Amino acid sequence: MLAAIIRVTQGSATVAMITAAGMTAPLLDASGLSDMGRALVVLSIASGATIFSHVNDSGFWLVGKYLGMSEKQTLQSWSVMETIIARVGFVIVLLLSFVL
Repeated sequence: MLAAIIRVTQGSATVAMITAAGMTAPLLDASGLSDMGRALVVLSIASGATIFSHVNDSGFWLVGKYLGMSEKQTLQSWSVMETIIARVGFVIVLLLSFVL
């Protein structure tokens, strides 16, 4: 959730991942999670940082200009697709956390 909030407010997936990882690293050390649990945390941070690409993201402009789309079309396609990817990734991580 932290990575998703940073991503939506700031725009950059890289910044969202690095910031969320830096903020959660001390909690992971104290939590005593297994290696698989830590891997799931990493995947959930990556999923959160993928959500809703918008005009502050360089990938948004790269995809939009490369494919000849307007800003509105890029929001309607690329941003929606990234949001779907993020949500599916989070659901998979959540299901794996129950199994592993």
